Amino acid sequence: MAIASIKEVAKLAGVSVGTVSNVLNRPDAVSPATRERVLNAMNELGFVRNESARALRSGRTRTLGLVVLDVTNPFFTDVAKGVEAVAADHGMIVTLCNSDQDGPREQRYLHHLEEQRVQGILITPVERENERLEQIIGRGTPVVLLDHRATRRNRCSVAVDDVLGGRLAAEHLLAQGHRRLGFVGGSWSISQVAERHKGAAQAVEAAARTGGQEEGGAEAPSLTLIEVPSLSFASGRHAAERLAAMPAPERPTALFCANDLLALGLMQGLTAAGVRIPGDVALIGYDDIDYAAAAAVPLSSIRQPRQELGRVAAELLLEEIDEGERHRHRQVLFDPELVIRGSSVRR
Repeated sequence: MAIASIKEVAKLAGVSVGTVSNVLNRPDAVSPATRERVLNAMNELGFVRNESARALRSGRTRTLGLVVLDVTNPFFTDVAKGVEAVAADHGMIVTLCNSDQDGPREQRYLHHLEEQRVQGILITPVERENERLEQIIGRGTPVVLLDHRATRRNRCSVAVDDVLGGRLAAEHLLAQGHRRLGFVGGSWSISQVAERHKGAAQAVEAAARTGGQEEGGAEAPSLTLIEVPSLSFASGRHAAERLAAMPAPERPTALFCANDLLALGLMQGLTAAGVRIPGDVALIGYDDIDYAAAAAVPLSSIRQPRQELGRVAAELLLEEIDEGERHRHRQVLFDPELVIRGSSVRR
């Protein structure tokens, strides 16, 4: 059975094709009685709007693009929920793209989204600088950086203060009496990872300046870098194998992971190797995904307002779409929150 046409709707409702078009695109321009008659005709005929034809005429789809680093990470699932909620309220849909922390793949998605004439793009970029984004902005498609600080004033961004987050994590471990700290992270082109490491290093350096060499010859605080190829559960497991093989006197007694997936992989791997958490090694993650509290040893973490990040970013993008050149770009920065659970507290 063929889908009913706009002409058939007009004929059944006893109105012009232009009136049906107004009901679809400018309903306030049609009287309530006429609008109801047209809607009833649409329901009776099973009319489905041809969005492709509308987009062809307007040059834009009613679609937003969302490009994230890792769709398997629950952090980005929650961010996407926030984006989708705002988009739905405005009659928009979201096309979700997973760059998988791969620069060329990200570029292909950006090219595809621009080809599809999306109204705007939200992105957590793989690289700090992305010339492709500048080109897209220059051609008139609004872009908002999500979970990433803007380094230029010609774009909006919504992010969390990751330097502060790294500092909170390391200060907590130092307050528990640890001196040999380790930072587990990688993919240094991702600014969030570098900033979390920077914050942790700042806390360790400050502790060393203000009394790292304690009375009685206690060792000065230090931060060892444990590099991993990706921010994944599997990378956490592999890092655990390396750490478990280290002699206990040389191994960090406290670990700060760049995200919760790494921390949960580490927890599983270290526990399987007989390393006790937090008895032998304290552990703290970043993001505070739902699985953190549900872990065998509840995971301490640095909490980010995940859905709020997505909501605010989507609102900024829709504002820019509506306001055009009148839009004033904003860089929104949230503060993270330390959430202390059993994985990092000495018993």
